Amino acid sequence: MTDEKNPPEPPEAVPPGDDPADGFGEPLLPEPPHPINWNLLTADEAEAEWLELNKWTDWLRRTYGLPASVLPPFWHRHPELVWELSALHLHWLAAYDPEQNASAPLGWHRDFADARQRLRDWVAACGTRLDRDRPTRQTAWPGEDPSEPVEDRIIEDRDQDFVQFVLDDVQARREAEEAFFAGLNPATGEPP
Repeated sequence: MTDEKNPPEPPEAVPPGDDPADGFGEPLLPEPPHPINWNLLTADEAEAEWLELNKWTDWLRRTYGLPASVLPPFWHRHPELVWELSALHLHWLAAYDPEQNASAPLGWHRDFADARQRLRDWVAACGTRLDRDRPTRQTAWPGEDPSEPVEDRIIEDRDQDFVQFVLDDVQARREAEEAFFAGLNPATGEPP
């Protein structure tokens, strides 16, 4: 109860960033998963996607006890495996989204069984193994130069190889971005 002699104290000011209304209008959940086109990722996007996919594939192999014949340690060196695992990861994210219906995880597991067979086929075709790797053999079509011979390479530290692979990929993307922007017409901002 207040009276004129003791007026109520004004409410304390809420420090910036602590006001619940500050975030009004922002989504409560992160954006839903969306397809990833590895060919079009910027350097920064690629780095984030590589790290996220690596973390998820490590979880996947441990959770499901996947052998190297399904999920080899050097999957990152083989685009056919990257695309398959990336699609499987996105499917998993969508299936386990809190807004998804309760049967979505069963659909993911059904599709995971199909994906495991495709992964076995990709691994057998590309030739990557538990302790060594080689580039996927390419078949030269009529009129093309013969493919370069491929050699197995022993890789002793998988994590070190992955980190260097990602650094190289990010650097190549960054250089391509810089070359593209350097070639733009300064007056119009368009390619020549």
